[in-house]
Amino acid sequence: MHPIGVIHSPFDEKFGIPRQPGLASIRAEIELLPPYASADAVRGLEQCSHIWLVFLFSATADKGWNPTVRPPRLGGNERMGVFATRSPFRPNPIGLSCVRLSSVNIDGNSVRLEVEGADLLNGTPILDIKPYLPYADSLPEAEFGLASKIERLELPLIFSPEAEQACAMHAKRLQQPLERQIDEILQCDPRPAYKKGDAERGYGVSLYGLNVRFRISHEQIEVISILAE
Repeated sequence: MHPIGVIHSPFDEKFGIPRQPGLASIRAEIELLPPYASADAVRGLEQCSHIWLVFLFSATADKGWNPTVRPPRLGGNERMGVFATRSPFRPNPIGLSCVRLSSVNIDGNSVRLEVEGADLLNGTPILDIKPYLPYADSLPEAEFGLASKIERLELPLIFSPEAEQACAMHAKRLQQPLERQIDEILQCDPRPAYKKGDAERGYGVSLYGLNVRFRISHEQIEVISILAE
């Protein structure tokens, strides 16, 4: 298989990326590569509101796999079969994400797709793109007992005065709803499961080349600082 494109996202590190697509309104761009960067290849795609991205877990592709893994959703303490999880450590490191398609932009030999809700690391190779079919792909009656609903912290988000000022400045520079995006990402709780009891420990998420420093207690999520990396 050969990558047909590459995604440009604001996530330069794995830490902090939402563990499923659609949990944060992050905008990204898929750049199709030759010979797939063709107006003919995307003809009709603009009629889709959502698309499936088949991609390569490039950051973990050389790490191998095990029959069982420790899903973060189970606290990292319980093992499950790799095929009962969406772990990136797989026999064939292939991922699947459904994202909103915002626009299809064609300029000569350049074809770029603007998408929203992607949970992919910047530079991830895209192996295929398929239309999302609501009548076939939406199964409201489907069940999975270990992941029956979205897990969010639902805690108030507060900014230090310095972080609030920096957020407003960078939101204007980037033309992005930065405060909302930070809230969506941190409500997903990117902390390692075994460290969630330490409310004083600080962490950093890399977003748009910014180091967003934060800490989480039982009462609130606090953004300590937002600094250019």
